[in-house]
Amino acid sequence: MTCPLLSFVVFLAVVLLHLVAYCKAALVDSSGIVVGGAGRFKDDDPLWTARYDPATLLIHMNTVGNISLRLEGFTTADLQDQPNIQLKSERSHVATVLEGAIPIAEIRNNGIFEGEFNVTGSFLGSANLYVELRTKDNRTVASKEKLPVTVIREERVIDKVFTISVAVLVSILYINFGAALDIPTLKVIARKPIGPVIGFLAQFLFMPLLSYGLGHVLFPDSYEMQLGLFFTGVSPAGGASNIWTVVLGGNLNLSLAMTTISTFAAFGMMPLWIFTLGKTIFNKGNLGVPYRNIASFAIGLVVPLGIGLLIQRYSPRTSRILVRILKPMAAILILFIVIFAIVTNLYLFELFSWQIIVAGLGLPWIGYVFGYIASKVARLPTTDALAISVETGIQNTGIAIFLLRFALPQPEADLTTVVPVSAAIMTPFPLMALYLVMKLRERYSVRKDELIPKGQSRHALAPTAEDETP
Repeated sequence: MTCPLLSFVVFLAVVLLHLVAYCKAALVDSSGIVVGGAGRFKDDDPLWTARYDPATLLIHMNTVGNISLRLEGFTTADLQDQPNIQLKSERSHVATVLEGAIPIAEIRNNGIFEGEFNVTGSFLGSANLYVELRTKDNRTVASKEKLPVTVIREERVIDKVFTISVAVLVSILYINFGAALDIPTLKVIARKPIGPVIGFLAQFLFMPLLSYGLGHVLFPDSYEMQLGLFFTGVSPAGGASNIWTVVLGGNLNLSLAMTTISTFAAFGMMPLWIFTLGKTIFNKGNLGVPYRNIASFAIGLVVPLGIGLLIQRYSPRTSRILVRILKPMAAILILFIVIFAIVTNLYLFELFSWQIIVAGLGLPWIGYVFGYIASKVARLPTTDALAISVETGIQNTGIAIFLLRFALPQPEADLTTVVPVSAAIMTPFPLMALYLVMKLRERYSVRKDELIPKGQSRHALAPTAEDETP
């Protein structure tokens, strides 16, 4: 249970960081820093112009970039009433201009100013720099010309180590999955595939539609965030579903069968959703569909599974060893990804908003409920219903993160991964709560049995019809 406890600690840290970020934003906003830029300006059309060199600025987070600014076309009317002229940022939490004041004395000579300024990349994202003229009577005019600034995260050695190590461990785990496949059990399930059919429909019909709808409701103006949630919803079931199925007493064979079917089906279903419904998000957001990268990723998953099946057929002894270490390996992989991802991506927690938290809660939790209800409507036993419920709610967020890294440029790729990260953090909480409830009920039943005198059964102590007759 180390993983759920760690997730709980991370959740508390997220809430605390979110409160700090909210207070910080409130202080920044109250201090008079412009948020949103031109929305606060009058519709005056300035005759003076601003020229920036370079025309666009790309800097790394926590570094300083240099730009040249040329202003020309100022008139005497522009410079009366002791104006204040500054180079400012529309999003100061992303990019900040240090000492952006422009000396008016230099402009009064010939209506021209030339100078250099330092811009600090404070956080991931995009911002526009602009020139603001504010008169003594608070009349404000902004330059029509703006300088786009993009702040990205510098690629670090630890990031490459994390990506490579996760790819290697996931490949090894999928070899183990291939070795653990019980072909006879799969044949039995194939003869009466009610559970797999429900799991397939829940995984690849309900979850994509749910993620698409939630994305439009929670992020109506952010196509990148919509894409992050949609990629999470169209991903196959995660390997953790098999572990949780065992913990909760579900049908492990059915869980493994559905995980296998889900993994293979993802090769066709993910491109189908991405190139149909997902294409509307790509078109609206002017994003490119990563056809080649998605195909490469699909091949990267099917090859380890094939290796596992070959090992199972030609080396049964090795296969038995791989099956024996499957569960601990899966648990270690989950812990490794969670801990390493938190350490390398602490900056993501500053991006958590109520929409991000609701998205992370809503997608897996609604998936659990839908999978369980659908199974019970089909009159499946509770063990099967638990397996289908867990399989539906747990998504392979690693696939979603990789797809986002392939599909989006920086910094959007890093910013958007906050959605699958939120889903990964929120996923274990209802399962952990259900496990605790089951343990408490089990412990209560044991205590109740201990209170019954030896040699007597519960039925012996139960009142008879004659005892209840007055």
